Amino acid sequence: MDSISVTGGNQLNGVIPISGAKNAALPLMIASLLTAEELILRNVPDLADVRQLKKILNNHGVKIEEVAGGGKSDPLAGATLSFNTPKITDTCAPYDLVSTMRASFWVIGPLLAREHEARVSLPGGCAIGSRPVDYFIHGLEALGAHIEIDEGYVVAKAPKGGLIGAMIRLPTPSVGATHTILMAATLAKGTTTILNAAMEPEITNVAECLVAMGAKITGIGTRTLIIDGVASLHGASIDVVPDRIEAGTFAMAVAMTGGDVLLKGAQRQHLQAALDILQANGVKITEEADGIRVQASGDRLRAVDVEIDTFPGFPTDLQAQYMTLMTRADGIAKIKETIFENRFMHVAELARFGAKIDSEGQVATVTGIEKLKGAQVMATDLRASVSLVIAGLVAEGETNVSRIYHLDRGFERLEEKLGACGANIQRITK
Repeated sequence: MDSISVTGGNQLNGVIPISGAKNAALPLMIASLLTAEELILRNVPDLADVRQLKKILNNHGVKIEEVAGGGKSDPLAGATLSFNTPKITDTCAPYDLVSTMRASFWVIGPLLAREHEARVSLPGGCAIGSRPVDYFIHGLEALGAHIEIDEGYVVAKAPKGGLIGAMIRLPTPSVGATHTILMAATLAKGTTTILNAAMEPEITNVAECLVAMGAKITGIGTRTLIIDGVASLHGASIDVVPDRIEAGTFAMAVAMTGGDVLLKGAQRQHLQAALDILQANGVKITEEADGIRVQASGDRLRAVDVEIDTFPGFPTDLQAQYMTLMTRADGIAKIKETIFENRFMHVAELARFGAKIDSEGQVATVTGIEKLKGAQVMATDLRASVSLVIAGLVAEGETNVSRIYHLDRGFERLEEKLGACGANIQRITK
């Protein structure tokens, strides 16, 4: 099993290109099920989750090809992929394909909308909390679907003639439920209103893609989405937005190690809450024409409390990275996790570096120390794995991070990008 070895002590300086967002690429790929025509996606990252979703879509009859050249001027730019689904050949998403990735469950929306039936295994993914699919099911039931749970599968059937528009209020602004209901509603009869919808940039990216495909959607970028169903959708071509979580992760790595890095392609408006906190920590953030420049002052960072929130708040997917940043800050920082109930598993691993962290319930208290020491550590989930790499970048001696298959699900060419800016990092393949 692969691992990553890091020897700490080097500053980061240079340019890091930001990949397309995994959390946008996956639902955009799933949207290809909604049309018989070609959907072209540009800036698709090469990630384990993307490769797994390709297998799932292939199973449904989607033909996926990489467009030769793809208009790529940057060798680190994402791929341009063509998706063609003239006919859905199978409405079942089996356990062996769905169990490793939660987002694959979202195929239930397009399958139900276009074929009026779907049988989808209950999902898997990172073990960071229960993340139930109740919101998905209740939303689809509101659109008229009849749903049963049968031997670990969600079996859904639309009424004769297809789904019917409805008023749907989400108990919390769930990203997955918003994606799924939004896609299903594009082909429903009548008007669907999603209240308390998620408004992350990835939701906007998908909604704008659906509009390009002929969907009628208003309220994009707000908590209320209104969808007037259409009979069919056509082909389109769209860019995957830059990955704000990758950008925030690298920004924190620069803040942790010192240095000066341009995050090429990063968009400040997608990351404002996290950048505001970094500035409060003492990091200089400058918006430039081609991205965001992050410059560490060289002084010890100031400890600042953070409460995790849905967009536009501080993202839960940067919580582990920020906790790592605070392990060497001057003072004490409290971090409150409000999204997932089991997302402090990295605390025990950070303690192996010598970090002083106390957690009780959903609040972690981090007391900054002068130095971390390299250690053998193990990734527990996608974002926790990269937080351990960040700790290793400043820890004295060598750090080895195992179980990095988590990391490969969401970070494209991490070692290459960090290494190009001066990090002493390498992948060890056994």
